[in-house]
Amino acid sequence: MKQSIRIARTELQLLFYSPIAWLIMIVFTIQAGIVFSGVLEGMVQFKEMGYGLEGVTLKLYTDPWGGFYTRLLGYLYFYIPLLTMGMMSRELSSGSIKLLYSSPISDAQIIFGKFMSIAAYALMMTAIVFIFTMYGSFVVDNFDFAATIPGLLGIFLLICAYGAVGLFMSSLTSYQVVAAMGTFAVFAILNYTSQLWQDVAFVRDIMYWLSIGGRTHEFIGGIVSSEDVIYFVVVVGLFLGLCIFRFRGVRQKTRPVVSLGRYAFVIGAAVTVGYLSSRPVMMYYYDATRTKLRTLTKASQEIVSKAGGGLTITTYSNALDEDRWLWMGMPRAELDDMRRFREYVRFKPEIKMNYVRYFARGNNEQSLNQRFPRLNDRERMGKVAQTYGVDSTIFLPVNQLGKIKETLEEENFRYVKVLERENGQKSVLRVFNDAMGFPSEGEISAAIKRLVTTLPKVGFVGGHGERDCIKEGDRDYNKFAKENTFRYSLINQGFDFEQLTLDREVPAHVSILVIPDAKTALPELHLTHLKNYIARGGNLLIAAEPKRQESMNPITGLFGVQLMEGRLVKPSKEFQADLMITHSTKESVDIADAFRMIRENKQVVVMPSAVELRYNNAAASGYTAKPLLVTDSSGVWNELQTTDFVDDSVVFNAASGETVANLSATALALSRKIGEKEQKVIILGDADCISNGELGHYRKDIPAANFLLIAGAFNWLSNYDAPVDVSRPPFTDNDIHIGKKGFKVSKIVFTGVLPAVMLVGYLLIWFRRRRQ
Repeated sequence: MKQSIRIARTELQLLFYSPIAWLIMIVFTIQAGIVFSGVLEGMVQFKEMGYGLEGVTLKLYTDPWGGFYTRLLGYLYFYIPLLTMGMMSRELSSGSIKLLYSSPISDAQIIFGKFMSIAAYALMMTAIVFIFTMYGSFVVDNFDFAATIPGLLGIFLLICAYGAVGLFMSSLTSYQVVAAMGTFAVFAILNYTSQLWQDVAFVRDIMYWLSIGGRTHEFIGGIVSSEDVIYFVVVVGLFLGLCIFRFRGVRQKTRPVVSLGRYAFVIGAAVTVGYLSSRPVMMYYYDATRTKLRTLTKASQEIVSKAGGGLTITTYSNALDEDRWLWMGMPRAELDDMRRFREYVRFKPEIKMNYVRYFARGNNEQSLNQRFPRLNDRERMGKVAQTYGVDSTIFLPVNQLGKIKETLEEENFRYVKVLERENGQKSVLRVFNDAMGFPSEGEISAAIKRLVTTLPKVGFVGGHGERDCIKEGDRDYNKFAKENTFRYSLINQGFDFEQLTLDREVPAHVSILVIPDAKTALPELHLTHLKNYIARGGNLLIAAEPKRQESMNPITGLFGVQLMEGRLVKPSKEFQADLMITHSTKESVDIADAFRMIRENKQVVVMPSAVELRYNNAAASGYTAKPLLVTDSSGVWNELQTTDFVDDSVVFNAASGETVANLSATALALSRKIGEKEQKVIILGDADCISNGELGHYRKDIPAANFLLIAGAFNWLSNYDAPVDVSRPPFTDNDIHIGKKGFKVSKIVFTGVLPAVMLVGYLLIWFRRRRQ
């Protein structure tokens, strides 16, 4: 070790006595300053424009799309070949290698000494990055310093890996330029290997592991992963080992066959260690972020812990599916898909991922008929396979899949995942027709939860003209109840549902009863069964509608709530007067996190036609009432005369009994204690606001969040059992203490003063050497 340290000291002296090391350091500092200033400037401008900042530390440094660390990584590979190209080539070209051969120093000591100098230089480059990180601790409010440490570690390890590659390439030739170009070539190969042989599972895993591209993403995101740490250690060991055997082969004049055998042994050992370290059961992680942003929430961890035994996630991909999901079902997309479940595999290494591909006519039939009108399904599948460059035999006829065909048919033969435990329990995980597409933690955890516990059952009452939870009409409730492709539907958020009538007692397994806009009054028997359900403490969601006061007031009256006559209106140039833009209240924030999001994001709930809810008698009925949604603070009244809101205009007429309804409640949350249980009831003054038509409706400049109303309401009614609570603690680093002037000064320091100090340091050393 002493010999290696002596060699490392000598190499560092040679580096810093020459201009190349200083030049690299100065240029790197300037570039880092430019990159950091660009990211910081965006935040300063954002704040100057009056926008709020959130999670500044992560966005400034570790954001995967534009953070400082991420952008800087794209330039690191330019510098290392210039640094390492002469390390061994210089010895070979000058003949000093013969002195090393004749000295009592082993090949390993020589190579380790050379590499130690590279590691020391890598540490200096990382220290420069650390200066920019320390700057953040002074200007960012509540700076999350711990979250930046893994990123610095990743940068250091990447530079070391690049240095080991450069050192090996320098040992192959006496020409420094050739060594530099060879190093660039190896970098390109290491970045490209993840694209090779992706259709063969075992080879794909090895190629992915060998790829250096993206290896620092976890570090930058705040995660220290044993797999990634071992990867860099193995890559460094691999190229140092190759370099040692290269030296030994030249020194001992070893036969080419023996040298090749040694190289193969080093490479085989590296691949073996790497492959074993990438097995889920061998992986360990540490999340350094303050809010544990890169780790499953506690609720998800609890759900996963209950799923004892094996868990298989099988993806079923249809060759005749929509193009968006067709690509995701191809073999080349499997690794990306597996990474989406990486956080789950951390807590349950037994998870296995399988992929089954088939072809069947599904929801993409119209498009296929237009593109391939003369081809049958098998021929269409062959065309798809040819286009994507895969073997058509990987797609099976759907009839060969056995019983799972029934499940796929229920999903309209779309891209789905089926989760199955060892005991045979199954649940379906879907993709969605929204911008995100893939399921998030909430939906994945809900699908696993379906395997390990009984889900809250929602019963939809029918028989009195209510909205239907199965039909797909604009007025009905299919979308939020059972629409497969709607992310926020009950079945995707951890609920079960059923239709029922009140001609018999409500089943004991129903925990939430929905009465959606009954057109006709409930018969006495039905009302009795409803009262019995209420008496036992069952939770309810009741959705009313204008013109339904006569049929619905007997129901809402059981809770001391009255539907006022007429409907709420507010004249508008853009919309009908009876379109209500309602706002969440302060009280609603305590009901559910979804209501907090509506309020904090300044979103609204749109009610196409609503009635005012009066709850003066709620207390007398034993309930505590809280308004969830209220109307605007001005210009709202109860309209009693106008019935045609398309062609007629509305005018307030107090003489006809119309009353001002500013800040009137359009949604209420009521609760009471029944023994040890808390009964919960939500009453909506509009049944359309959660209908199929409204949930699919877009209005310009209205930030509607009706889907959050559904999530929040059922979260509270289920006693927070569903949807799965994947909320995290709020960020505390939400401001920067720097303005335009401060930024300009900082930019000058980073891009001018700091490099100038390094230049002065180099000149001082140069003048000192000249004197000597």
